[in-house]
Amino acid sequence: MQPLPLTPRVTEATDPFQEPRRTDCPWCGSPRLRTRLRAPDPLRHRPGTFVLDACSDCGHTFQNPRLTAEGLAFYHRDFYERHLEEFAARVVSAQAAHRRHRATAHKLSALPEPESWLDVGTGHAHFPEAAREFFPYTSFDGLDPTARVEQALLEGRVEEAHRGYLTTPGTAARLRSRYDVVSMFDHLAHAPDPRAELRAALAVLRPGGHLVVELPDPRCVFATLLGKWWLPYGQPRHLHLVPLANLRAELESQGCAVLVTDRRAPHVPYDLAAAVALALATVHPFLRALAAPVLDVAAIADHTLAPLLRRTPFSNAYRVVARKGAGPAPGPTPTPPAARQAVP
Repeated sequence: MQPLPLTPRVTEATDPFQEPRRTDCPWCGSPRLRTRLRAPDPLRHRPGTFVLDACSDCGHTFQNPRLTAEGLAFYHRDFYERHLEEFAARVVSAQAAHRRHRATAHKLSALPEPESWLDVGTGHAHFPEAAREFFPYTSFDGLDPTARVEQALLEGRVEEAHRGYLTTPGTAARLRSRYDVVSMFDHLAHAPDPRAELRAALAVLRPGGHLVVELPDPRCVFATLLGKWWLPYGQPRHLHLVPLANLRAELESQGCAVLVTDRRAPHVPYDLAAAVALALATVHPFLRALAAPVLDVAAIADHTLAPLLRRTPFSNAYRVVARKGAGPAPGPTPTPPAARQAVP
């Protein structure tokens, strides 16, 4: 694989909230792109269309053209403060979300007891709150690009709050080699440069520390069947969807030992219900109320089918646990290998 160009090949930009369109893959540099999806803003219904392109060589899927820093700030501020959280509550209840955080923490309790843990993209820090049951002697810090992490600090769910990304200038240097565990749940999908964010996460880990990454799987069958109604496409919020093989190859190229790849536990049973909810968001409120029972039926179907689907390519997410090595910095990123068998 050729190394990534220092300057991406782009076309002229026409929207102040969007960067120029790329003509090459931001992950592997290949010019062989195809349009995977064109979708409007499904909840706010603002004018305009967001495009997701996929690389025909490595499978990386990304927003193209990508939102500018101003666009990201605008959509994150507006979306997270009200609309996303209200929508999410309709398809995944607060109780279900807590059970999920608790189950994840229980799975990770097999890790050696860490002294310090950074949860990246922590939001309101509900995961650190749930994880304390299994890690009572661990100090949990949070990092998030929104003000939610500062509110989480005030409410005692994290001990330190950091605003921004790990690639925000000065952040990784300030936190270098400080943590035994770094977790990133869905965070890389929002990061402007996921590979740089991943390497910054390794920089803040101590040698031998553990990195936990969970992401939507762009190879999920639901992504093909549901198209723009598949919630993890998440336009305009999600900038990148990274295939499991690419993430694993990147971690190994950075000297990490990949300990676990799991496609079962991370599956969230909401694909059908979320698709119905997104579709209903586009109709008149009167029709939305009449169709509410359809949402209930879809949610029942999601949960009924989940034990089977999580064992198949319908699983909508994956989790990787890797241990940071102590060797020298690696060379250029190798070609991603074929996906390997997941370890449950």
